[in-house]
This record gives sequence, structure tokens and C-alpha cells, in this order.
Amino acid sequence: MRVVLVGAPGAGKGTQAQYLAKHYGIPQISTGEIFRANIAAQTELGRRAKLYMDAGNLVPDEVTIAIVRDRLAQADTAPGFLLDGFPRTVPQAEALSGILDELQTPLDAVLELQI
Repeated sequence: MRVVLVGAPGAGKGTQAQYLAKHYGIPQISTGEIFRANIAAQTELGRRAKLYMDAGNLVPDEVTIAIVRDRLAQADTAPGFLLDGFPRTVPQAEALSGILDELQTPLDAVLELQI
């Protein structure tokens, strides 16, 4: 199962994502988590993201998209994944569509949580 979970801050995305990922046995992928993992591993993308984060700025779409692309290409996502809070912008959504086409992995659902 391949699911995208979107919603406003405080809508409960993280809570629902944890439940759904555990229930379906798929990885929960949040941009914050993969930013931190790339920063800890000192990858090139992690270093680029850290520059923006340390300055208190949002990480630009190009870096965010590249990090998500790398994560979705990992073997543990083959049976499915749950994207928590990505995409957040139209360019990110368009990029996600292209990434999924490249990986030949269509989405099963997009769930929007509302407060």
C-alpha cells in the first residue's frame, strides 16, 4: 500500500501515520525524519538541508524532493510506504508524481486529515 497523508499542522498526521504504518507493515516516511537521518549520515543532501535548517529557513523544494526521491528508492519501500506531510507544495506534488512514475509505483490513496 502506498499512501500520502496530508493535513494542516495539528491535524494528527503523525499519530495516524504511526498507526497506519504499523497496521500495514510499511515504513512511515516524514520529511523531518529523513532530513535528520541525512544530516546525521552527513550526506551531501543532508549538509545542504542543514544549512537552511540552521538558519531557521525552510528547506527548498529541490533539496526536499531529492531527499524524498532517495528515500523512496530504498528497498524497504517496495511493498509500500506512508508519506507523512509530503508533498506540501505544488512543485513537490508534481515531482512526487514523476518519482512514482520513474519507480513504477502508483499511489493507492491520498488521505487528507482536517481539524
